[in-house]
Amino acid sequence: MDAILIRSGIVEYKKALEIQRIIHNLRKNDKIPNTLWLLEHEPVITFGRRGKVENLIVPENYLKEMGISVYYVERGGDITYHGPGQLIGYLFFRINGLNEIRNFVRNLEKAIIVGLRELNINAKQIENYTGVWVGNNKICAIGIAVKDWITFHGFALYIDPIYEHFNLIIPCGIKDKGITSIYKEVGINDRNLVENSVIKGFEQVFGLKFKEIELSEILKREVKIYGNKRT
Repeated sequence: MDAILIRSGIVEYKKALEIQRIIHNLRKNDKIPNTLWLLEHEPVITFGRRGKVENLIVPENYLKEMGISVYYVERGGDITYHGPGQLIGYLFFRINGLNEIRNFVRNLEKAIIVGLRELNINAKQIENYTGVWVGNNKICAIGIAVKDWITFHGFALYIDPIYEHFNLIIPCGIKDKGITSIYKEVGINDRNLVENSVIKGFEQVFGLKFKEIELSEILKREVKIYGNKRT
């Protein structure tokens, strides 16, 4: 199955939210096939639909002083942190009904696990917990949203993050588990190598063949098709 791959560098979180809506709209109207967007964010903390304020350990004003933004978004899950040293993946995939959402998330986890295996990391799923784990430590957080049967938001894979920033929150609202990273496990922090491994995982698990397209081309396509109007 053909799919689109977009690779970006650092994208400001608010801008990424706007671009997600554009890509989601294109996929909803079948103007593009299933799409994976890989990128990175400056430090930001987000609350998902189940986010609890008590899982933010410090006042929001303190975060602002540190230059860390806070957003309340539509994805599933609780509180999480994004920042340098993480591979963010946003997925715009068509699914067929409510029953497929859980299977989609499980396959997303499997794709990351296969990608990590390429890097000699033995990762796993844990029953009743979303995400990908090495031992009792999370190496990849997952939180998706679904609108009009198209997914958006996605995953955050920890390559070599700023660990101190995780101390500002109770990650995903889970108190009895920790955080690890690719660098901590195997000493790899080559983003390009990690991206290529993850791409292989998605192609294998979802049966995809990616065609890489520049983000600018996708945005031009949106303007060409819809002008300034979106449905």
